[in-house]
Amino acid sequence: MGKRIIVRRRGKGSSTYRAKGKLELKLPKKEGKAKVVDIQHISARNTPIAKIRFEDGTISFIAAPIGLSTEQTIDISPNAEVSTGNILPLSKIPEGCPVYFIESVCKDGGKFCRSSGSFAIVKSHEKDYAFLEFPSKKIKKLKGNCRAIVGKPAGYARNTKPFLKAGTKWKVMKSKGKLYPRTSGSKMNPVDHPFGGKTKPGKSTSVSKNAPPGQKVGSIAPRRTGKKKK
Repeated sequence: MGKRIIVRRRGKGSSTYRAKGKLELKLPKKEGKAKVVDIQHISARNTPIAKIRFEDGTISFIAAPIGLSTEQTIDISPNAEVSTGNILPLSKIPEGCPVYFIESVCKDGGKFCRSSGSFAIVKSHEKDYAFLEFPSKKIKKLKGNCRAIVGKPAGYARNTKPFLKAGTKWKVMKSKGKLYPRTSGSKMNPVDHPFGGKTKPGKSTSVSKNAPPGQKVGSIAPRRTGKKKK
């Protein structure tokens, strides 16, 4: 009986195995001024979370931008000043300004650029629409009444922290459902990989695009192989 290929052997995740956040993070629908009471870490989120209190005592939570501090006041209204932490409609935010936690539809709570270090740039305005450049360099057209937080989300330097040891990285990769450590195909046995065995790889690395998943490794339907001649 044959073996299942690595991709199949790993299985697929489902909602049963996903970490559930302790807090549902959305832009507050309430308007007005609010004071930053605390900045805290929430599990399953890589952005620091700011706890804000409105003048009537209502508590809400937003993703903290770079430079936000406790006791600072933020404004949530269409007439708010364009400064870090304030929440305004895209039509009121000038061109070239970085924004994050951007709504797809007005008052949906924010759908785009929610993770640390992820932000979009307001490129232009046209009638009732705003054009934003996302981290992927894609330009997206959104309604001008969609809201966003001005600034860049904090926690952007988390990727620069070294793992220091393989065990720590293994835990992180396991939590994300990634395959780690990855073994080179040429280091495997012939039964485990088309490149396996002493011949390394022993046959052409080009593979038909119609090949089954277990064979689909290396150069898939290439136009040419090998180094180009100068």
